[in-house]
Amino acid sequence: MRGTEMAGGAEEELERRSKFLSGLIQKKKAVEQQEQHDRLNVRVRAADMPAPLQDKAFRCARDHLDAMRGGKLDSKRIALALKKEFDCSYGPAWHCIVGTSFGSYVTHSLGGFLYFSIDKVYILLFKTAVEPLDH
Repeated sequence: MRGTEMAGGAEEELERRSKFLSGLIQKKKAVEQQEQHDRLNVRVRAADMPAPLQDKAFRCARDHLDAMRGGKLDSKRIALALKKEFDCSYGPAWHCIVGTSFGSYVTHSLGGFLYFSIDKVYILLFKTAVEPLDH
Protein backbone atom coordinates (compact mmCIF):
# COMPACT_ATOMS: atom_id res chain seq x y z
CA MET A 1 0.00 0.00 0.00
CA ARG A 2 1.33 3.38 -0.92
CA GLY A 3 1.49 6.43 1.36
CA THR A 4 -1.29 8.30 -0.42
CA GLU A 5 -3.65 5.32 -0.05
CA MET A 6 -2.89 5.12 3.68
CA ALA A 7 -3.42 8.88 4.06
CA GLY A 8 -6.77 8.61 2.27
CA GLY A 9 -7.81 5.77 4.58
CA ALA A 10 -6.80 7.79 7.64
CA GLU A 11 -8.81 10.79 6.41
CA GLU A 12 -11.87 8.60 5.90
CA GLU A 13 -11.48 7.16 9.41
CA LEU A 14 -11.17 10.65 10.90
CA GLU A 15 -14.29 11.75 9.02
CA ARG A 16 -16.21 8.70 10.25
CA ARG A 17 -15.16 9.32 13.86
CA SER A 18 -16.01 13.01 13.59
CA LYS A 19 -19.53 12.20 12.35
CA PHE A 20 -19.97 9.66 15.14
CA LEU A 21 -18.91 12.15 17.84
CA SER A 22 -21.11 14.89 16.34
CA GLY A 23 -24.05 12.49 16.49
CA LEU A 24 -23.37 11.73 20.17
CA ILE A 25 -23.17 15.44 20.99
CA GLN A 26 -26.47 16.13 19.20
CA LYS A 27 -28.17 13.28 21.06
CA LYS A 28 -26.87 14.57 24.41
CA LYS A 29 -28.11 18.10 23.65
CA ALA A 30 -31.53 16.74 22.66
CA VAL A 31 -31.79 14.77 25.93
CA GLU A 32 -30.76 17.84 27.98
CA GLN A 33 -33.28 20.00 26.14
CA GLN A 34 -36.06 17.47 26.76
CA GLU A 35 -35.14 17.32 30.46
CA GLN A 36 -35.41 21.13 30.68
CA HIS A 37 -38.79 21.03 28.92
CA ASP A 38 -39.99 18.42 31.40
CA ARG A 39 -38.82 20.52 34.38
CA LEU A 40 -40.68 23.57 33.06
CA ASN A 41 -43.65 21.46 31.90
CA VAL A 42 -43.20 22.81 28.36
CA ARG A 43 -44.47 21.18 25.21
CA VAL A 44 -43.38 22.63 21.89
CA ARG A 45 -46.23 22.50 19.38
CA ALA A 46 -44.44 24.13 16.42
CA ALA A 47 -41.22 26.09 16.11
CA ASP A 48 -39.06 27.98 13.67
CA MET A 49 -36.78 29.57 16.24
CA PRO A 50 -33.25 28.88 17.51
CA ALA A 51 -33.10 26.87 20.73
CA PRO A 52 -31.60 29.67 22.88
CA LEU A 53 -34.51 31.99 22.01
CA GLN A 54 -36.98 29.20 22.71
CA ASP A 55 -35.39 28.63 26.11
CA LYS A 56 -35.67 32.34 26.90
CA ALA A 57 -39.38 32.28 26.00
CA PHE A 58 -39.97 29.18 28.14
CA ARG A 59 -38.23 30.67 31.19
CA CYS A 60 -39.99 34.02 30.84
CA ALA A 61 -43.41 32.39 30.51
CA ARG A 62 -42.74 29.97 33.38
CA ASP A 63 -41.60 32.80 35.67
CA HIS A 64 -44.74 34.83 35.00
CA LEU A 65 -47.03 31.83 35.40
CA ASP A 66 -45.36 30.94 38.70
CA ALA A 67 -45.84 34.53 39.91
CA MET A 68 -49.60 34.09 39.34
CA ARG A 69 -49.93 30.86 41.31
CA GLY A 70 -53.16 30.81 43.27
CA GLY A 71 -54.52 33.75 41.29
CA LYS A 72 -56.38 34.01 38.03
CA LEU A 73 -54.46 33.58 34.77
CA ASP A 74 -53.62 37.02 33.35
CA SER A 75 -53.04 36.22 29.67
CA LYS A 76 -52.50 39.85 28.69
CA ARG A 77 -49.78 40.28 31.31
CA ILE A 78 -47.87 37.23 30.11
CA ALA A 79 -48.25 38.27 26.46
CA LEU A 80 -47.00 41.79 27.21
CA ALA A 81 -44.04 40.47 29.21
CA LEU A 82 -42.93 38.13 26.42
CA LYS A 83 -43.41 40.78 23.74
CA LYS A 84 -41.42 43.38 25.69
CA GLU A 85 -38.65 40.90 26.51
CA PHE A 86 -38.23 39.87 22.89
CA ASP A 87 -38.60 43.40 21.48
CA CYS A 88 -35.87 44.63 23.85
CA SER A 89 -33.55 41.66 23.32
CA TYR A 90 -34.04 40.91 19.62
CA GLY A 91 -35.54 44.08 18.12
CA PRO A 92 -39.06 44.81 16.90
CA ALA A 93 -41.67 43.60 15.99
CA TRP A 94 -42.62 40.66 18.18
CA HIS A 95 -46.22 39.60 18.77
CA CYS A 96 -47.57 37.31 21.46
CA ILE A 97 -50.91 35.59 21.97
CA VAL A 98 -51.61 33.76 25.24
CA GLY A 99 -54.66 31.79 26.27
CA THR A 100 -56.26 28.45 26.94
CA SER A 101 -58.13 28.35 23.64
CA PHE A 102 -57.54 30.31 20.45
CA GLY A 103 -57.07 29.85 16.75
CA SER A 104 -54.51 31.65 14.65
CA TYR A 105 -52.92 31.90 11.27
CA VAL A 106 -49.91 34.22 11.03
CA THR A 107 -47.05 35.16 8.77
CA HIS A 108 -43.71 35.36 10.52
CA SER A 109 -40.11 36.26 9.83
CA LEU A 110 -37.69 33.40 9.25
CA GLY A 111 -36.50 32.01 12.59
CA GLY A 112 -39.11 33.96 14.52
CA PHE A 113 -41.97 31.60 15.37
CA LEU A 114 -42.74 29.57 18.48
CA TYR A 115 -45.98 27.92 19.54
CA PHE A 116 -45.82 26.08 22.85
CA SER A 117 -47.78 25.21 25.95
CA ILE A 118 -46.93 25.35 29.63
CA ASP A 119 -49.33 23.57 31.93
CA LYS A 120 -52.67 24.25 30.16
CA VAL A 121 -51.71 27.66 28.77
CA TYR A 122 -50.88 28.02 25.08
CA ILE A 123 -48.46 30.68 23.85
CA LEU A 124 -47.84 31.87 20.32
CA LEU A 125 -44.80 34.13 19.90
CA PHE A 126 -43.75 35.39 16.49
CA LYS A 127 -41.82 38.14 14.78
CA THR A 128 -42.76 40.13 11.70
CA ALA A 129 -40.62 42.37 9.54
CA VAL A 130 -40.87 46.09 10.12
CA GLU A 131 -40.73 48.22 7.01
CA PRO A 132 -40.60 52.01 7.03
CA LEU A 133 -43.64 53.85 5.72
CA ASP A 134 -43.12 55.79 2.50
CA HIS A 135 -44.81 59.20 2.72
